[in-house]
Amino acid sequence: MSEEKFDVLRQQGVREELIAGIKRYSSDAPVPEELLPRIPVPEYHYYGKEVLEKAISAILCGKNLLLTGPKATGKNVLAENLSYLFGRPQWDVSFHIGVDASYLIGTDTYDGRAVTFRPGPITLCAREGGFGVLDEINMARNEALAVLHSALDFRRVIDIPGYERIPVSPKTRFLATMNYGYAGTRDLNEALTSRFAVLEMPVIGEDNLKRLIMDKFPDIKPVFRDQFVRLFFELNRKAENAEISDRAPDLRGLLDAIQLIRAGVTSGDALAMCITDKTFDAYERSLITDVIRSRIPTDLTSTDVFGA
Repeated sequence: MSEEKFDVLRQQGVREELIAGIKRYSSDAPVPEELLPRIPVPEYHYYGKEVLEKAISAILCGKNLLLTGPKATGKNVLAENLSYLFGRPQWDVSFHIGVDASYLIGTDTYDGRAVTFRPGPITLCAREGGFGVLDEINMARNEALAVLHSALDFRRVIDIPGYERIPVSPKTRFLATMNYGYAGTRDLNEALTSRFAVLEMPVIGEDNLKRLIMDKFPDIKPVFRDQFVRLFFELNRKAENAEISDRAPDLRGLLDAIQLIRAGVTSGDALAMCITDKTFDAYERSLITDVIRSRIPTDLTSTDVFGA
């Protein structure tokens, strides 16, 4: 196993016994070659020692994780990083109101000769010892999620009527994410929530955001890196004070804007495309524009922002 994948943990001071636990976990159940492409390679590292230590400890203790909190806290980034660090194949389920039990577990299908069972992502993840990322789990109907109960609790089985009873691999973990206040979301029922260890995700810290930007854009000039960091937190403060909506402090949008600037789009246009214009109220857009212009000139080019 490559030691390089653990460098980001050691740089943050994550305890060595946890890193050793990850190695034991991975070596106990090698991944079949055909599933290796399912092991993700994250575009971004997750930075946050306390959160990483809590998440790793929970997984090593056999727990499933529910990652909660507002947007821009890196829930999906953390889930993908955990799959990568533990070396497990990942199955992704994006929940919406139309997701039902047959989508999650599987359904009958005709293969040209006979009716057979086609397993769904939850069944495949359970059988193969994968990590199942259940994205926006609070957007699904509670009755659809009830089929997960026996897979998530001490029974660790999936009982498929008319077919087989599938034991959940000891290596399988489910990592669910949920945001607060999004349209279409609802509270999870107590029976489902009780089957997870809940990890409240904090907003990324200033130093960790600098690391994240430098990971993705190592040639960005420090003065502009720092200005982008300050811009994010200023927008976040205004959202917390209800001066603007929470659409504006969009971490993914900020990183996308920096990427567009590198590709040749001017800073004003890039930030408008990735942050300002995601808000559809004209007055709010003007407030966001004023904040951005106080930090970032509108006419910066790639050569201004990147390079020696």
